[in-house]
Amino acid sequence: MNRLLKKFLDRAIRAGRLEVVDPDGEGHVFGDGSGEPVRIRITTTEAERGLLLNPELKLGEAFTDSHLIVEEGSIYDFLALTLRNLKSVHPTWASTALGGARFCLRRLRQINTPLRARRNVAHHYDLDGRMYSLFLDQDMQYSCAYFEDDGMSLDEAQTAKKRHLAAKLLLEPGQRVLDIGSGWGGMGLYLAKHFDVDVTGITLSEEQVAVANRRAEESGLSDRVRFRLEDYRKVQGPFDRIVSVGMFEHVGIIHYRTFFETCRDLLATDGVMVLHSISRFDGPTYTGPWIDKYIFPGGYIPAMSEVVPVIERVGLKLTDAEILRLHYAKTLRAWRERFLANRNEIAAMLDERFCRMWEFYLSTAECSFRYLDLMNFQLQLCRHQDAVPLIRDYIGQTEAALRAAGQRGEGRQPLRVAGE
Repeated sequence: MNRLLKKFLDRAIRAGRLEVVDPDGEGHVFGDGSGEPVRIRITTTEAERGLLLNPELKLGEAFTDSHLIVEEGSIYDFLALTLRNLKSVHPTWASTALGGARFCLRRLRQINTPLRARRNVAHHYDLDGRMYSLFLDQDMQYSCAYFEDDGMSLDEAQTAKKRHLAAKLLLEPGQRVLDIGSGWGGMGLYLAKHFDVDVTGITLSEEQVAVANRRAEESGLSDRVRFRLEDYRKVQGPFDRIVSVGMFEHVGIIHYRTFFETCRDLLATDGVMVLHSISRFDGPTYTGPWIDKYIFPGGYIPAMSEVVPVIERVGLKLTDAEILRLHYAKTLRAWRERFLANRNEIAAMLDERFCRMWEFYLSTAECSFRYLDLMNFQLQLCRHQDAVPLIRDYIGQTEAALRAAGQRGEGRQPLRVAGE
């Protein structure tokens, strides 16, 4: 084994048991031996060198290309063991220098013009839709679920997420709603069904817009829900309500002012917007190079300190903020387990290399929420502070009414909140 890599692992892996078989077939053991062992095999000296010099990129590539093979445990187990230990280890000078360079260059990777944004979205979301249906919930929600209790299934938690967001929108029948980043249509259809509102959803994914419009037709809601292939910068308003779930991560930091100015201009004077996004506790950083290259090109997970000042500068009012901590870790675990349960079918649809890539993606994403200080925020924004009630009771009241309506099996009738 490379002497420097061995020295680093000796220093870094203190708890647990990590067994590494090097390219020469020699075994090495790191850690205190506690817990279930994890054993990996590094098959080439090039992969070994990459893990030492550029682990943020080369670890994912080595696993994807079978140059790093997990012989005992799973890639999730390896990542969890490693990241739990690395939290207390100071980075090397080389990783610090490389990270500094990536931070300085991050804005160049996030120049998401309309054309580039369309291409980035197609890279991830225009994959075979059948693949997504094999690991997402029935409504095809590809964002953080909301686990009101530990016993919730993924489908129940995704319904709870839609319910929670809808409650913060303070919807009234007949209002015009814009859904920015509408995905496969689940959120827009939910709002139209339960609140009798008129919904326009926009996405840059051809696959998603086709599925969403088909779902609107099949559910009998196409008279008040439509989905368009359109960039948020091109939309014409006004709208009484705006909701955006899991799209802000694709905007890019240099476009935040444009995004919020556009939302402000699209929003009616007494309008309400709710923004749901991944964020981080530990301040500004850069997008991991493996994720940027293979999964979400042009994407970036912001710190709230990068978002709130822009909201203030464009004249929007932040009227409510909520942090969801480990909800996405639970969501990602459910996705990963479903993905692996259907791995053979997905491999036949795409290929084995794709499956290894996505297993690494889902595993590293879950570990990031558990060990690397990622979280989600939900921000309620208005143009005027009196557009929403003084206290938050209306959120729980609306959620309770939605639960009751769901238990009664009610459909298109508009929801009435308790106390109305």
